Amino acid sequence: MDLHFFEKLEKYSSNKALISEDSNSLSYEELNKESKKVAKKLKARTLVLMISKNDLASLIFYIACLKAKAVPILLGSNISSKNFFRIFNEYKPSYVFVSKEYLSELENYKKLTEIGNHLLCELNNQIDYEIEENLALLMTTSGSTGSPKLVRLSYDNLQSNSESICEYLDIKPSDRAITSLPMSYSYGLSVINSHLNSGASIIITDKSLVEKEFWNLIKEHKATSLSGVPYTYEMLKKLKFGLMHLPNLRYLTQAGGKLSEELQAYFADICLEKGIKFFIMYGQTEATARISYLPYKKVSKKIGSIGLPIPNCSLWIQDDEGNQIEEINTPGELVLKGENVSLGYSESCYDLNKEDLNNGILHTGDIAKKDEDGFYFIVGRKKRFLKIFGNRINLDEIESYLKSLNLDCVCSGTDDNLVIYYSEEINEKDLKHQISNFTGLNKKGFSTKLIKEIPRNAYGKTLYSKLDST
Repeated sequence: MDLHFFEKLEKYSSNKALISEDSNSLSYEELNKESKKVAKKLKARTLVLMISKNDLASLIFYIACLKAKAVPILLGSNISSKNFFRIFNEYKPSYVFVSKEYLSELENYKKLTEIGNHLLCELNNQIDYEIEENLALLMTTSGSTGSPKLVRLSYDNLQSNSESICEYLDIKPSDRAITSLPMSYSYGLSVINSHLNSGASIIITDKSLVEKEFWNLIKEHKATSLSGVPYTYEMLKKLKFGLMHLPNLRYLTQAGGKLSEELQAYFADICLEKGIKFFIMYGQTEATARISYLPYKKVSKKIGSIGLPIPNCSLWIQDDEGNQIEEINTPGELVLKGENVSLGYSESCYDLNKEDLNNGILHTGDIAKKDEDGFYFIVGRKKRFLKIFGNRINLDEIESYLKSLNLDCVCSGTDDNLVIYYSEEINEKDLKHQISNFTGLNKKGFSTKLIKEIPRNAYGKTLYSKLDST
């Protein structure tokens, strides 16, 4: 593989790389220079526990780690102190890159430098582990922000996925993305990597799209793209996106969960009217973020589809015995092959010397089917099934049905006891009747539960493990 994106920043020289909220900017030449300066303070093949924000300092430090061949554990600023120290104790990093409030609970550290509102400190941890030479980055999966179980990503994983994204989105040096997602989230980081790989610009902000300042930045700096998870698009509809005047916006992307068919059709129509390309995508952190995309010209025709594999990857569906399913519209587990497939998981620093355990193959755990044109559709999770009176029930299918009725409900439970959780006023009798009609099963197999709110993470994904604690 050719040079990785972080090794060729000077190629784009005077192009603007990063633009901050206060309109300060760094060219690619300046980003290269600043990150090199920080990289000199880090030893190769060491571990760095990094609390990131969407700011210049975090972006510079991330690039510095890659240049120094130091391995960051990339965490978001919303992580609790308890979860931070859980990961800290399991991984025994050589350095931390944190804001000042974390230092009060740390011992035996040496301050190396201050970058923006962040401090880089060297620790006195006993390092009795080794790091595999291809390991570039450790990230949490989207549902495990406090778990020591992390995804091991290689330098080639980052580069391969960036190149594929650049190809199908046709990212140009003139493009400008805005950080509408945290960089600690694999989808948000892939937006950053792919734009740096193309010599494009990144407008860096921690503002959310419900804040006026966010839209001011989009207009002032002429953002050409906007990326979001399903929750983002729910908010965009409430904000009347169709009435916004954003003449520089070239395309929208969506990943991080299944977008409802109603919202997909809604934004397909708006984007067609505005001349904006709308890409539906599907991915997992274990595949360095993105796995498939639905070409914008097919969005209206293939409602509900995750599309086709990204360039340089292949997808197929297989049954429980591992046999490839060739028949159309026949469900099975979706499997990916590509250079973007991670090296595997780690649960402590002693897993960091493991070799590539996946060998370029990822069993996604998602149940999918393929239509006659080769387009893929996710129909559920392998573990998101229950048996009700002997009948196999797809919980994701029921949730999608309820959303089509504008009911914000989520489903969980055990065999012979499907539980429907809801947080707003709903007629329980009608709800059970609707599900009974949809599934053809007796209402005795269902129960309903009112909770304060449906627990979701920062990316809008339902935290099913926390349903009974709300």
